[in-house]
Amino acid sequence: MSKVLIVDDEPSILSVLGTLLKAQSHDVTPARSGEAALEILQQKSFELMISDIRMGGMDGMQLLRQVRRDYPAMAVIMLTAYGTVETAVEAMKEGAFDYVTKPFKVDELLLTVQRAVQYQNLLTENKALKDELAGRYQFENIVAESPGMRKVCEMIERVAPTDTTVLVLGESGTGKELVAKALHAHSTRKTQKFLPINCAALPEPLLESEMFGHVKGAFTGATVHKEGLFEAANGGTIFLDEIGTMPLAIQAKLLRVLQDREIRRVGSTENIPINVRVLAATNDRLENLIAQGKFREDLYYRFSVITIQIPPLKDRPEDILPLVQHILRRELGKDKALPALEPEAQRILETYTWPGNVRELENAIRHALTFAANNLITKEVLPAKVLEATASGLGAGVASPVSGPEDFRGKSLKAFLRKKEQEYLIQIINSMGGDKEKAAKALKISLATLYRKIPATPE
Repeated sequence: MSKVLIVDDEPSILSVLGTLLKAQSHDVTPARSGEAALEILQQKSFELMISDIRMGGMDGMQLLRQVRRDYPAMAVIMLTAYGTVETAVEAMKEGAFDYVTKPFKVDELLLTVQRAVQYQNLLTENKALKDELAGRYQFENIVAESPGMRKVCEMIERVAPTDTTVLVLGESGTGKELVAKALHAHSTRKTQKFLPINCAALPEPLLESEMFGHVKGAFTGATVHKEGLFEAANGGTIFLDEIGTMPLAIQAKLLRVLQDREIRRVGSTENIPINVRVLAATNDRLENLIAQGKFREDLYYRFSVITIQIPPLKDRPEDILPLVQHILRRELGKDKALPALEPEAQRILETYTWPGNVRELENAIRHALTFAANNLITKEVLPAKVLEATASGLGAGVASPVSGPEDFRGKSLKAFLRKKEQEYLIQIINSMGGDKEKAAKALKISLATLYRKIPATPE
């Protein structure tokens, strides 16, 4: 049932339209003028408005323009006499869904109303899906289904608009650079450069030159002046990955940069002011490095004012299947159909411990895509390491097609309910011979909702 507002200055038209639409189970509200319609709209929302074009006072075109401005989500059908079809076409240019000529044929009118309501329902469902995706994927490439990753996203939202230095902590492969990019993308510096550097990838002399630049003749091979990343990123953000590996001498220079907001190129005596936000990341425990004399305590306190801890993938099982979907879509592109995921393959992915975190999951999905046949990912196309670990019990049992209580020991209630829901949906799909559309009707949910709740079901 849809809520429909009818606007016409002829009582007979209001009566006929009201009778026809009520017979189709619509909730109908009449209005005898454009002004009356606007007053009603301020008090009640509608999926559809049907309005005559020719009316005394505010005519239908004036009403349409104001409605499209103030209530853009509502569909509008215009009624017009045969002699004013050009006006009706103009109304469609102004945003009307369609028009019906008077005297109208009942079947034609009801079909137009049905199309408008279906169109409006699709828009509503599309918005609901977008809203849900905004909750699940709080930032462009960060899957945040689990409480731990939602907390990370909340931290990003709070910290990103500031210029505070942030330290991102997490195991290798958890996505520390992704978090750093999200911090930059949601900051006031988002239109400026984001420059990352891996402190573990370069020896000390090259790292110093890469960060701070050098002047001609500063060392053998320095044949020209070169600006460093801090200069190149001026106005933007620099990301220092694996900061725990940075040599002590460069740590001292970095501390000075953070304190004085200026850098000095290698071999130069001139200080250059900079305006850069510094983000850093490490998979080391910096407290241990400080105790070993490998990391400066004063630099640690400069970075640790705000820390963001990314949980390992094994501690957030709710994220695994959404991540699989995200990776598949990224690998295959937006237009290609995603492969289905065999239930046992799904169980293996969900119960493996993923010591390499998201990076290992990405590699596993790429491996599976390479060997998958018939657009189906089975357990046989998963990497041998994953299969061996689960077969030996290192990744939790996967033999049984039905989850037992041991499968969820130490995991959240949400993970348990999600798994049970997916098992039920698979049963319904199988009982319908694999027809997802029939399964969705039997479950009384939309096909889009079914795909979202069990994104990788057997074809």
